[in-house]
Amino acid sequence: MSNISISRRRLFAIGAGAAGMAVLPALVQAASPMRAWIVTGGKGGVFYPYGQGLAEVLSSAHFDSKAEATGGSVDNARLVQAGKADIGFSTVDSAYDALHGTGAYAKDGKLDLRVLAVLYDSYLHVVASRESGIASIADLKGKRVSIGSAGSSTEAIADRVLEAAGIDPASGVTRANLGVAESAVALKDGKIDAFFWIGGVPTAAVAELASAGKPAITFVPTGVQHAAIDRKYPGLYRELTLPKSAYAGMTANVPSLGVANVLIVSASATDDFVTAVLTGIFDNLDAVHKVHPEAARLALDRAASTTAVPFHPAATAFYKARGA
Repeated sequence: MSNISISRRRLFAIGAGAAGMAVLPALVQAASPMRAWIVTGGKGGVFYPYGQGLAEVLSSAHFDSKAEATGGSVDNARLVQAGKADIGFSTVDSAYDALHGTGAYAKDGKLDLRVLAVLYDSYLHVVASRESGIASIADLKGKRVSIGSAGSSTEAIADRVLEAAGIDPASGVTRANLGVAESAVALKDGKIDAFFWIGGVPTAAVAELASAGKPAITFVPTGVQHAAIDRKYPGLYRELTLPKSAYAGMTANVPSLGVANVLIVSASATDDFVTAVLTGIFDNLDAVHKVHPEAARLALDRAASTTAVPFHPAATAFYKARGA
């Protein structure tokens, strides 16, 4: 990525000194690059490789950038809020809960976060061993089910889906709090019957499990739960179709639920920082597209899509300036 560059002309005005020489603002003159630390998710999902790729792009665009694995959206919101990270990956439902101090953030209070960009849609995967006989969400009652890492966005939507199907999320299943990679191993080892995961397609851990074929797996439909969930949580989720081409062994499309994934920043992030990061990303979009199949979906209009969480004002200004 040595050819990646960022156009400083777009970021900073250059004034003329008394001798007619260009005078750069102090930010450009500073020896230290602007920090852009990114928090992502588990190594078996999409956030982690996507974040690593973005960090490489931004590093080549003269940022001090790195990507760290985390537990996912909830961890990321807290780290960004605390100033321990500059950019975080999140599902929009988790960011919405953070903004309002609800759900997993009830003890945190309201977190002052803003959207930097809308990236791609995550699909809700409910993966069951075929041997378990699970064919619907209702069939999960009484089963051993991983509902995602504790406090994760996967856990949040899993609880909402179970509730919509008439299952008490606390007592209706034998709960396990495992990330996607750990869930896949647990299903393979016969320690659980099914697991929830919300992520991009393909998700590496799910793809490896499906390709191995041991055990044979079933993707459980969740689209039927959308109406009930949307009544209680309007606008956070939408109906998607998990295509049969997504994973080995699938023979039919699966009605599913989806949620948008976003990059979040602190509401107090400076306008210069937000503008510089977005310029670094969109001036090097070809490099971003090579990071992961989901990263290939990033486009200016998609990035500027309206969400339930407000954009940082400098992000709004950036997209308007670019014609989005």
